[in-house]
Amino acid sequence: MLSFCDDSIGRRPFLRIGSLALGGLSLAAWLGARAAAGNSASGGAGVTQDALRDKSVVLLFLHGGPSQTETFDPKMDAPSGVRSVTGEVRTTIPGVTFGATLEKLAQRADRLAIVRSFQTGDGNHDIKPVVSRFSAGSNLGSVVARIAGANDPTTGMPRNVALFPRAVDPGAQPAQRAFGNFESTGQIGAGFAPFVPGAGGDLQRDMQIQVERGRLEDRRGLLLRLDRLRRGLERTGALGGLGRLEEQAFETILGGVEGAFDLSREDPRVIERYDTEPLVRPHQIGAQWNNFKYYVDNARTLGKLMLLARRLCEAGCRFVTVTTNFVWDMHADENNATVEEGMRYCGVPFDHAVSAFLDDVEARGLSERILLVACGEMGRTPRLNARGGRDHWGRLAPLLLAGGGWKMGQVIGRSDRLAGEPASDPVTLADLVSTIFHTVFDVGALRTVRGLPPEIARLIESGAPPAELA
Repeated sequence: MLSFCDDSIGRRPFLRIGSLALGGLSLAAWLGARAAAGNSASGGAGVTQDALRDKSVVLLFLHGGPSQTETFDPKMDAPSGVRSVTGEVRTTIPGVTFGATLEKLAQRADRLAIVRSFQTGDGNHDIKPVVSRFSAGSNLGSVVARIAGANDPTTGMPRNVALFPRAVDPGAQPAQRAFGNFESTGQIGAGFAPFVPGAGGDLQRDMQIQVERGRLEDRRGLLLRLDRLRRGLERTGALGGLGRLEEQAFETILGGVEGAFDLSREDPRVIERYDTEPLVRPHQIGAQWNNFKYYVDNARTLGKLMLLARRLCEAGCRFVTVTTNFVWDMHADENNATVEEGMRYCGVPFDHAVSAFLDDVEARGLSERILLVACGEMGRTPRLNARGGRDHWGRLAPLLLAGGGWKMGQVIGRSDRLAGEPASDPVTLADLVSTIFHTVFDVGALRTVRGLPPEIARLIESGAPPAELA
C-alpha cells in the first residue's frame, strides 16, 4: 500500500495543489479544459509573439451607469437641475474642471484622457462594454485571450482575469449577474473564459500550497515524489493517471501565480494607500436604500481590487476586468441613492482607488505598460428627476483613459450645453474596443495572422482609436 507520510506528500495536500476556486474545477482540470478548447494554452489563433505587445488593460466597469455631469463634465454654467449637484473642482488641465467629488483625480488630470463625447449606444442596464456585440458576445478579455493565448506559456499566469469583490473579501455579495454574465465567452469557447478568483470565496486559501515552503525548494526532488505518488495511485486506482496537466498546475503555482493573487505579500504601506474602506462607513450610508450592501461592498473592496489588478498586470496578465457590483444607478428611488448621496458612496472610493492606482503604476514604471479604462454601460439624464436622481441615458456617458502609451493630459470631444449629446464626433463603443486592441496588439501584424477567426477579424476593424490619443 502506498504510504503518505514523512518525506512523501500527503494525499489530501497533494490533491489540493492547484485546487483553485473555479466553480469546483481543480487548476489541473481547468488547464485541461482550456487545452481541449482549441489549443488555448498556446493561443488558438496561432498568433506569433510579434503581434503581442508588452502591455495590459484594466477595465474598471462602473456598473449601473455613472453620471457624466457629476464626474468629468460638470456644466456649472447650465441651469439648476442640469449642472453638477456636487459642484466642480479645477484640474491640472487649464480650463478643465471635474465634479467636486473627484478632487484627487483632478490633481492627476495630466495623466488622464477624458472623453466627453463617448456613447455606449443605449440606456439599457447590461454589461457593455465588458460583453457586447463588439466583443462577439463574450467577455472582452476572452477575445484578447483567444488571440494571445489563455495563459502565459512561461509562467502559467491567466491572461484574462475578472475581479469581483469576493476576490478580496469572501463576505461580499455575490457577483451581480442580473444584467449579464461577465464570464460569457459567446462563440469563442469556454477555454478562454476569465479566471475568477474568489468566485466561491476560497481562492486565497486554496492557492496556498499545503506543504511547508522549505520542502518545495527542490523542484526536482518534489517532482520525483509526485511521480512516485502518481505511480502508486495508478496501481491502486485511487486516482486516474496523473500527467502533464497536474505537473503544469503545480509549476503554475510555483511560477508566481500564487504570489500575484496574495495581497498579504504586498507592502502594508501600499495596501494602506489603496484602502477605500475607511472612506465610507456603513453607518454613513442611508439604510433606506435596498442597495445598501452593494454600497458597503464597493467602499470596502474597490481599492484592494485595483491593487490586485496592478499586481496581476505586473505578473503578466493581459486583461483584468474589475467591478464592484451594481452601485452607480442613482435614480433616488427605493433601491438607489440620490446623485448627491451616491457620489459620496461611489465617487469618493472611485476617486481614491483610481488615484492610488495611477500613483502606484507610475512609481513602478508601469504607466506605459498598463492602460486603465473606466466607464459604465451608459450615462445619466441631463436633468435631475423630481427626487434628486438621474435616470438612464444612452446618448452620452463618461469615459476615463490613463496610460498604455497613449497621449494623456487632455479632454477628447465635446458635449452640448446640457451634457446630453456629443457636440463633436462621438467616440463609440467600437472605438473603445479598437483602442484596447491597439494597446495589447500590433494590429498591423494581426492582420497577417493566418487562422484568425473571421468574427474576431471583424471586431478589430469595427472601430478606431480616437486620433487625439496617438
